[in-house]
Amino acid sequence: MDIRIEELKDVNVIPMDLLMLADPSEEMIRDYLPYSVGFAAYEADTMVGALLMMRTRPRTMEIMNISVLETHQNQGIGRQLIGRAVEKARLLRARVLEIYTGNPGALQMLLYQKCGFRIVGVDLDYCRIHYDETLMDNGIECRDMIRMKMDL
Repeated sequence: MDIRIEELKDVNVIPMDLLMLADPSEEMIRDYLPYSVGFAAYEADTMVGALLMMRTRPRTMEIMNISVLETHQNQGIGRQLIGRAVEKARLLRARVLEIYTGNPGALQMLLYQKCGFRIVGVDLDYCRIHYDETLMDNGIECRDMIRMKMDL
């Protein structure tokens, strides 16, 4: 499989259904989309993955969304997208890159740790407070947000 990663000039080209694989709230996605730097993963001409990140504080950026089509997961695409995000954050002179995931996101946490992120905290009941519907992942309610960061 030949995958190429491209920085996007217009993040609005990312299909909403792809972004919603990582964040089930279209409203929240639309809130951070205009402020985001984006990357897309392509197989031939088909977008199979995407990543959005934005500056959240001086010298700090956050990966807001990383999504890979289910048919293309576990093939290193997420790792490649994160690698490009790290490079871009460094170019933008960020010193810290953050990423968050829900408490049932064990596979996501493993990937993020393999990429160099460390767990730095937990926001209890984040998902219950910020999402209107109950979020489920792997048969477990997603209640809490696990905070992870990487020093660049």
